[in-house]
Amino acid sequence: MILEDTFSLSNGVRIPKLGLGTWMIANDAVAQVIRNAAEVGYRHFDTAQAYENERGVGEGLRASGVRRDELFVTTKLAAECKNYGEATTRIDGSLKALGLDYADMMLIHSPQPWAEFRKGEHFFEGNLEAWRALEEAHKAGKLRAIGVSNFQQADLDNILDNAAVKPAVNQILAHIGNTPFDLIEYSRSKGILVEAYSPVAHGAVLNNSGLAAMAGKYGVSVAQLCIRYCLQLDLLPLPKTANPEHMRNNAAVDFEISAADMETLKNARSIEDYGEASRFPVFGQMNRAKSPSAPQG
Repeated sequence: MILEDTFSLSNGVRIPKLGLGTWMIANDAVAQVIRNAAEVGYRHFDTAQAYENERGVGEGLRASGVRRDELFVTTKLAAECKNYGEATTRIDGSLKALGLDYADMMLIHSPQPWAEFRKGEHFFEGNLEAWRALEEAHKAGKLRAIGVSNFQQADLDNILDNAAVKPAVNQILAHIGNTPFDLIEYSRSKGILVEAYSPVAHGAVLNNSGLAAMAGKYGVSVAQLCIRYCLQLDLLPLPKTANPEHMRNNAAVDFEISAADMETLKNARSIEDYGEASRFPVFGQMNRAKSPSAPQG
């Protein structure tokens, strides 16, 4: 079962191959979501300071009854935090909000503050300041692993060339219709695991007739096809849902997409409209992979 499988990070820490994203799940609702997911069998949970639900995530983890050493908890340093002192304070703030002595992993949420996302400035010095705070927290045992999110090659190189600890993961937008293969391969060449957030394209692919036809061939849903696609690319998908039935379905991916179908999916038509999510920077045009069109079924 995929919920029991793990990847090994570059520092030897094991991380479950499938996680539960919690973006846009309110603080007062997320505790029950975490409890439900833990009952299904999830052990990997992803939150962030920007989600404003760390407190609820921590409550749900404690209420789940699952031993702490069986859980993998990731949170993220606010994208606007590019200062060592502020980063140090925010790291401790996350641990306090979560009610944990340590987090399994913490990421820099974005190389740019959200208002400046992909507008040209890389904030190299600020990211090194934030990274130094993460390194110190890692050395102190507050974080088992540290990494980044939404980092492009130049942003990764800034850390790799100047830091003592290399990022364990790069968490990026990756799904059928938007798979940044060059960035994935570059990250992997540096020993960095790639996590895929929004593996179902924030729902934008669920009504695609071509994907529905392919999913039907395997007797699965479009969401299951999307998650399996990421897994076969050795990505770690982080589907987000508050629905227990969807949690179970998202984890029921014990099937194999054929090589020919994988090639079709790798070349799927680019996503142009993410619906309500399009207003968020990560779903903007500049964050999308360039994918050629493919025949639509």
